[in-house]
Amino acid sequence: FLTFAGDGYAILVPSKFNTSKEREFPGTDARFESNFRVSDSLLVTVNDTDKSSITDFGSPEEFLSSIGFMLGTSSFFGETRSEGGFKANTVSASALLDVGTKEKNGKTYYEFELLTRTADGDEGGRHALFSAAVSGGKLYVAKFQAGDKSWFKGLEIPARTTMKSFTVA
Repeated sequence: FLTFAGDGYAILVPSKFNTSKEREFPGTDARFESNFRVSDSLLVTVNDTDKSSITDFGSPEEFLSSIGFMLGTSSFFGETRSEGGFKANTVSASALLDVGTKEKNGKTYYEFELLTRTADGDEGGRHALFSAAVSGGKLYVAKFQAGDKSWFKGLEIPARTTMKSFTVA
């Protein structure tokens, strides 16, 4: 792991991840991707907020709905038959596997684990770990995404280690 210190936060980055210039979400401050599989990535967003704590956004589930766009959006809208086990007219699904709240250095963090599946079958789905906190008028969100193949071939432990390391000032 390599330690990355951003403006107001720090996080461990797996050593086989490289810096990426891609900025897919508003406020993306840092993005890294695996040098082996492009489906595996880590990013941190930093955005202004008028909240003083992550709990001011409501419950973890309410907060998750406000960052749902970070799970991706559908590029297909229309009628379709069942594909890959999805119900008619559905080409993707997300499942919330775990949700929690942690305290670190007097700050509250919301943490989530999700699994998304799409009809394209690429990688068998994506695992997404999120950690979010508020500090100094900024909302910090870290997201680690790993393809199903990578997850089960050993990336789960580095992903969890990375997310546990995420701290805000």
